[in-house]
Amino acid sequence: MDITLAPEGTDLSPYLPDEHGLFFIYHFTAEGVRTRDAAAAHWTWRSYQLSDMRARHEIGADRALPAPVREAFLSASHGCHIDLEDDWLYGDLPDLRHDYSAEAGGLGHFRFALNDTMLVGARKQPLQSVDNIRKAIENGSRKFRSPAELIEAVVGQSFDGMVAELAALGDSLDGIEDRIVCDAWHNERQSLVDARRHLVVIHRQMATLTNLFRHLDHSHRNDLPDSINDMAARLSHRAQTLHYDGEQLQARARLLQDELMAKLTTQSNRLLYVLSVMTAVLLPMTIISGLFGMNVGGLPLVDTPMGFWVVTAVSMVIAGATYLFVRRLGQM
Repeated sequence: MDITLAPEGTDLSPYLPDEHGLFFIYHFTAEGVRTRDAAAAHWTWRSYQLSDMRARHEIGADRALPAPVREAFLSASHGCHIDLEDDWLYGDLPDLRHDYSAEAGGLGHFRFALNDTMLVGARKQPLQSVDNIRKAIENGSRKFRSPAELIEAVVGQSFDGMVAELAALGDSLDGIEDRIVCDAWHNERQSLVDARRHLVVIHRQMATLTNLFRHLDHSHRNDLPDSINDMAARLSHRAQTLHYDGEQLQARARLLQDELMAKLTTQSNRLLYVLSVMTAVLLPMTIISGLFGMNVGGLPLVDTPMGFWVVTAVSMVIAGATYLFVRRLGQM
């Protein structure tokens, strides 16, 4: 495919695709420095908007990509994966959506294919890690001598984001735990639910990445260059570490939720006990008032001036006795 970089001063937009469905094309020298001279490029990164039909047409027409790679780009998502076809390493990696995305905070997907001289990337939503690497290339703070280095940097950015997210969630759980211990837990249910939901997203991403790089290491170790094998080993080790950290926070969140539910249960039992005592105390008085309220002849104390006070006193004595009896039962 013959796609050239736009002239000096007319770079493609990283946020709006052009007539090819491209966000940008970056050329890199052998030293990893971005260059605007396509003839001097050692390798090239093309980034597509996958939901753009023009981009899908360009990818489908690119015969430099093997047919399974083109199919992986254009098919409906069937989950994350990493595979090898001829000399092309391709896959679908999870990443957090960018904070300016309409669905910020959820998981998006970054599809890629690379060989020694080309990296083709595509995504449907703005992705945080990809955009961070793009900005680092724009300002010249990062150099990438090969497509594999850039993919490792993208995944590393995703890991860095997960580290920050886990640290923030750890601090949030610290605050929730302090309030639960101090019995100021009444407004913490929603905070704990939000923290657990966020942990589920991160844990799912870490589990996926751990399995992906383990699969790459086990299935294609003998077919991949040593540099990519080393990259997969490094990323797999870091993914496993973050996966373990996420599991620890999830276990802690579950314990806090169990403790919170225990306190809610204790409070409910206390309220039920009070209601039971009140019901038992008022029951004899209700029966007595019901009996004396019957509109029949022969009611005692009707003609006695102190009849009301006598009945009231008897009701209070019975209620007091009932209260003491119920309290004694509750302490047994």
